[in-house]
Amino acid sequence: MSRTELGAFLVARRARLAPDDVGLASSGTRRVAGLRREEVAILAGVSVDYYTRLEQGRERHPSASVLDAVARALRLEPDARDHLFRLARVSPEHLAAPARPHVDPHLRALLDAWPDTPALLMDRRLDLLAANALGDALYADFTETDNLLRMTFLDPVGEVFFADWHRAARACVANLRLALGHDPHDRRVLALVEEADRGNPRFRELWEEHEVRGKTHEAKTFRHGAVGELTLSSHTFDVRGQDGLQLVVYRAEPGSPDQQALRLLGSLSAVPLGRTAGGHTG
Repeated sequence: MSRTELGAFLVARRARLAPDDVGLASSGTRRVAGLRREEVAILAGVSVDYYTRLEQGRERHPSASVLDAVARALRLEPDARDHLFRLARVSPEHLAAPARPHVDPHLRALLDAWPDTPALLMDRRLDLLAANALGDALYADFTETDNLLRMTFLDPVGEVFFADWHRAARACVANLRLALGHDPHDRRVLALVEEADRGNPRFRELWEEHEVRGKTHEAKTFRHGAVGELTLSSHTFDVRGQDGLQLVVYRAEPGSPDQQALRLLGSLSAVPLGRTAGGHTG
């Protein structure tokens, strides 16, 4: 990751803030979107020249305290703040390049222990590594279920399956940005970026927003070919001892039509237990 990536991130994030958002009075004609460099510098307590050098990549050794001040000035969320630190090579975490996580047999057994709940294992790159039978059935409309970014941007099913496609697409891009912050030289992530950029022009628009965040608990509405529309909440858990591996569990509201649709999906599914998310048996 070059220093220009840090500058692009800072420019994109200050463009999203108006003076009113940070308690500053707005005066005169504004030739740039969002905050001016001078305003960010004031909020962060650094000189305008220093902040300008930071954006332009000429300040190569910013301190953690300065970056923390800039993060506060730009109102960065925790995931975005960590991303800023990693881009500047000042992350408090010195993480090795993540390898493809190994899925322990006990984890596979745990997935299969929830026959009435879609559950899957995913890494930072949004690779779907394993799923239980109902998790496989949930994504059965897709041609391939190997990577959530590809499914969202490159498979035509994605725009139908995700009722709020734009929100789903934005979340995927923000997750991939976070993955690249953990390892700026991850060839598989970089290849995903290039693949999505070539395959869907809307990817570039979202990528340039520099949104950074991990998985959320927001409810998602899916349009499934077999059972119709269903809305599920989700919970994501980090798998201890396997950096970057996440367990995602979906849940329908008890007694709701969504739960009935999920039960119907389970009854229609003939997928063997233990099948991996890529369509291979484990």
